[in-house]
Amino acid sequence: MQINVSARHGQLSGATQSKIVSKVSRLKRYFSRLTALNVTVDLENDALPAVEIVASAEHFHDMVSREHAGQLWRSVDGAVQKLEQQLRKHKEKVLDHKHVQPTRES
Repeated sequence: MQINVSARHGQLSGATQSKIVSKVSRLKRYFSRLTALNVTVDLENDALPAVEIVASAEHFHDMVSREHAGQLWRSVDGAVQKLEQQLRKHKEKVLDHKHVQPTRES
């Protein structure tokens, strides 16, 4: 899985980027077919940093989560949590699609 971290209207330190990568890399356990995660941190408004995560998966459209919060880490955690919910829901749909039809009782 490829993880890209980028910043708009500012720069992120190496330590901050590595923390973001470690938080985002745990998404792999919710859906194993993830191919890429693109994290964009928008620092235009210092009081309200925005984080956007775009997840690309095999044979499925991209999933996007956005979060704005008063602190950078709250934004990152919120965006990761939203994407976790999307991945769980998608995985349930995929697994539920292969359900077995109940047999009729006479």
